[in-house]
Amino acid sequence: MKANWGTGIIIAFGLFITFILYFVFKVQGDMKYDHEMVTEEYYKKEIGYQEQLNKEQNAHDLFEKVTIETKNEGLLIAFPKSFDYSKITGKVSLYRPSSQKLDFDMPISLSSYSLLIPKTKLVGGRWDIIIDWNYENKDYLNKEKVNL
Repeated sequence: MKANWGTGIIIAFGLFITFILYFVFKVQGDMKYDHEMVTEEYYKKEIGYQEQLNKEQNAHDLFEKVTIETKNEGLLIAFPKSFDYSKITGKVSLYRPSSQKLDFDMPISLSSYSLLIPKTKLVGGRWDIIIDWNYENKDYLNKEKVNL
């Protein structure tokens, strides 16, 4: 059989497709490449989306906003000083987009107008912070992205 340009191109395409398929199957089959979803029960969370929007609007309408500051000790979340801090309840959820294993929630129990999340619980990088809180039967939701 005589080799020509057409035969060479077909062999090259065949080898290229084999090469790509090898890596696709390797990544799909190897457990060290984690294929986790960003949040568990994604579709359940989507059902309550209007309620979430209402909470965010309540937080946006506040004259004095919740602030998040990066300090040497960790993250400092400051609530409005016009509110009685003993009546503020809820939870702070910290999500690490790069690793679900680092996600955690903290209940809000205040002894002053601020909540400190210790730096020992946080790994450097990007964190998505969701503060879902309640004051006098009114719900609020604050979302922020922080890089440590």
